Amino acid sequence: MVDKGVTMSTTRPKPRARSPRGRPALGILLLVSLLMGLGLAALLTRSPAPRPADAEAARFSAGRAMVDVERLARAPRPLGTPEHAEARAYLLDRMQALGLDPVVMEGPLSPGSIRRMERWDLSPEAAGYRVRNLVGHLPGRDPTAAPVVLMAHYDSVPGSPGAADDATGVAAILESVRAIQARGPTQRTLIVLITDAEELGLDGARVFFGDYPDRARIGFVINLEARGGGGRAMMFETGPGNAGAVGLLAEVAPHVDGGVTSNSLAVAIYRMMQNDTDFSVPRDRGLAGLNFAFIGRAEQYHRPSSTPEALDRGSLQHIGSQALEVTDRLLRAESLPEAGPDRVYADAFGRAMIVMAAPWGWGLVVVSLGLLAFAAFRSRTALASLLRGAVDGVAFLAGAFVLAQAVRLAAGPMLRRVESAEVYYQLLERLPLMEVATGLALFGAALVFLAGLGGRLRLGWMGVVAVLGLMVQLIGGWDPVSAGMTGLALVAAIAVPPPAASPWPRWLGLIALVLAMGTLTQALLPEAAFLFLWPGLVAAGAAALVAGIDPELMRARIALVPLVAAVLVGAWLLAMAHPVFLGIGMDLPGILALIALLWLSLAAPLALMTPNSPGAGPWRGLAVAGLVLIVAATSVSASAPMVLPG
Repeated sequence: MVDKGVTMSTTRPKPRARSPRGRPALGILLLVSLLMGLGLAALLTRSPAPRPADAEAARFSAGRAMVDVERLARAPRPLGTPEHAEARAYLLDRMQALGLDPVVMEGPLSPGSIRRMERWDLSPEAAGYRVRNLVGHLPGRDPTAAPVVLMAHYDSVPGSPGAADDATGVAAILESVRAIQARGPTQRTLIVLITDAEELGLDGARVFFGDYPDRARIGFVINLEARGGGGRAMMFETGPGNAGAVGLLAEVAPHVDGGVTSNSLAVAIYRMMQNDTDFSVPRDRGLAGLNFAFIGRAEQYHRPSSTPEALDRGSLQHIGSQALEVTDRLLRAESLPEAGPDRVYADAFGRAMIVMAAPWGWGLVVVSLGLLAFAAFRSRTALASLLRGAVDGVAFLAGAFVLAQAVRLAAGPMLRRVESAEVYYQLLERLPLMEVATGLALFGAALVFLAGLGGRLRLGWMGVVAVLGLMVQLIGGWDPVSAGMTGLALVAAIAVPPPAASPWPRWLGLIALVLAMGTLTQALLPEAAFLFLWPGLVAAGAAALVAGIDPELMRARIALVPLVAAVLVGAWLLAMAHPVFLGIGMDLPGILALIALLWLSLAAPLALMTPNSPGAGPWRGLAVAGLVLIVAATSVSASAPMVLPG
């Protein structure tokens, strides 16, 4: 029986207002994830500790190799100088002591190299208009087996002792030969090639691969180089049809001090660049091979500061250990690696190699899209909202690209406008500051994006992007890429309204954008598609797991899922971003906006998710923090004065 004096109501009482404290806490969690990723990347991608001179005989020792570096890099040794002749005589003695029976292989200087010598105030007459390679042999048990070539160059540019470029490579070869001998007889012959005139125009390599009597039988080439004075040594170039060569590198990875550093993206990018090393000559002749170099401490490149004392001995240990293990495996193999379709691959913090055939990328696309669809279904995210989130991601990507290019201008002229070699080398000295500034700017842009600016604030931010884009064109010179990105950022931000306050459309939209870019790359350049598809798969998997467990985002602990993904995969991305910046960041720092987008697809929910009040939206304090970082980035970029030649 119901008491008529009591009024019943079916209306639910209004919930008590929740404290917004969780939102700043999640913003801090976002920062923690980035710092943990940075720390993990730095910890796992250091150069290995150099082995001492009394290390085991069968291992590579930087301590032993440094004896040769110190002897070769006493002074600059360009072609035609007394120091060049002294270095050649010293190397002949060292090769003879190793039982290599060296010979001097001479050939003519090219007209281009002669002109360069004259510009450098060197005397081609003093060199007799000739290059002089040093060629030695370590015979194997089977004289009919295809030989392996291990090469580096012994000349340097004027004014630089060239401890890294390339006394390190030469010393690494000599120490590798000694260690190979300590391991016992080999199956096939090793040709030790110390080339001349690489700095002038690859003349020594052309002479050898053009005139060496047994050149048609050569089965594999390993080249050692450097551009800088430190950092991990990376395998950045292969010969054509690299399936076998990459498989070989993956096999030796566990045996290399510090592991191996390489990925198919670096190979694809290097093929598009105008740079050359001695390896370019055998590569163009269709020979299989691997090209190694380290590019850290860029301020030492071709500079007087490239001395044995300034050289990172861990870099010598890393490049030498890789040369030793790869060469030794080849020399003892019954057959050399076979050519095959180029592989898609990347190292996992140097400790292992993930290698797959290019068509497998399509399988990753299908699986990732399936996980994304499940997450969208469980979270009740409409397709239209997801697409708006993806377009919002386009606005971030394009705007971040323009911002990075603009911050870079504070450091000095863009590379394409640098006509003075002195200014170019000064910019190399500023490269560490440029990298820090780019990182701060991109993280600041990410925070502004995560703040979810709307209305006038959104238009104001796009106005800033437009002004920065105009500055890049007026100061840096006409650049269709930057101009296109500026226009894309404005169109994407203004024409399409931002997604709803719920975190799902923005998070899933970012993942959808990453997978769309991965699909396009898979179709056009499959060697580079892993950069999008591997993080995209992890991000889609994390979103599917969160949606399956807690689609309403009511549990604070659910943030652990994207946190773990952001730390682990984010560290891998940051480790990859460093060599990318060293390679092309001076001219195109905006390319790292792609890395920022990939990180956002993993870390965005740490700022967007607000447990117990999921509709509250992100913490607007992120925008303030982001703008502070952008201002700091500009200050860092401009902190060291540029001294232009008078």
